[in-house]
Amino acid sequence: MNLAGTVGSPWRLSVAPMMDWTDRHCRYFHRLLSPRIRLYTEMVSIGALEFGDIPRHLDFDTEERPLALQLGGSDPTSLARGAQLAQRWGYDEVNLNCGCPSPRVQRGAFGACLMEDSQRVAECAAAMRQACDIPVTIKHRLGLGQQVSYDFMRDFVGTVSQRGGVSVFIVHARNAWLEGLSPKDNRDVPPLRYDLVYRLKQDFPSLTIVLNGGINSVEDIMSHWQHVDGVMVGRRAYHHPWDMTNWDCAYQAMTQQVLDTSSNPKRREAVEQAMVDYMMLQHSRQGVTWPQIARHMLGLWNGTPGARRWRQVWSDHRLREVAPLEVWRRAQAARLG
Repeated sequence: MNLAGTVGSPWRLSVAPMMDWTDRHCRYFHRLLSPRIRLYTEMVSIGALEFGDIPRHLDFDTEERPLALQLGGSDPTSLARGAQLAQRWGYDEVNLNCGCPSPRVQRGAFGACLMEDSQRVAECAAAMRQACDIPVTIKHRLGLGQQVSYDFMRDFVGTVSQRGGVSVFIVHARNAWLEGLSPKDNRDVPPLRYDLVYRLKQDFPSLTIVLNGGINSVEDIMSHWQHVDGVMVGRRAYHHPWDMTNWDCAYQAMTQQVLDTSSNPKRREAVEQAMVDYMMLQHSRQGVTWPQIARHMLGLWNGTPGARRWRQVWSDHRLREVAPLEVWRRAQAARLG
């Protein structure tokens, strides 16, 4: 596959939308680690925007961009209004969730179960595209249930691209089992089939195909880049966030296909200090307590001496009323001691 046409794709590398994890504080932290990676919000249900606190769901720091808003819903009219809001608030993309298998999402008749109705997804996408000027993208699974069918996914993508006008598909390379598995197990138990995502790109060369699922190293990323337009990383990015700095090195190296992580200019101490500054700013402006922010950076020192002691300090809620600057000093002392 000739990579020359895909190297500059905005979807070359991204962090997955993850419920309860990729909130605005997490995204600010991730942006400190990587200036290039594309970030996604947690899934926001369209009902939360129609009947809830819009600023609470949509507010973000401009430094988080490029940033995509992921929406959950199945009504074209409502999703069109959501797409308008996404553009109005300054998002760079609006993504429709067609992959979440949770029972709550199933009760709302959206998420992964939408894959059973490609025509409805196409109608939703078309309405969203008509309502905004930013890209409308789809995130989905290979299919539903234990039986894997490439034809099912191919037909789904074909219908949504042709009738909905979507050109970017983010594919979690597993089926979604809507019965018998918890959302957590749905991230591990259904087998990964990268080959089917590669085949999708071969069959739809004009579409942007992004692969998601089970990616754990920079070597994985660079290998997948040989077959698809982009890679989306999930839990690895959250639990081992320092890896993102090496992913940036891979960005720089991908045209030469030579990886050099020795020139990584970032320092963990500087990133941690920037997060402490952010904690103090968020507390003074919006009353956000530091544990709400610190929980997202607990993996920063993973794999280094003293990481466990450092993590214990930053996760100690008995220090909740202690200023973050002092907690930082204690954490550093614990790590180095």
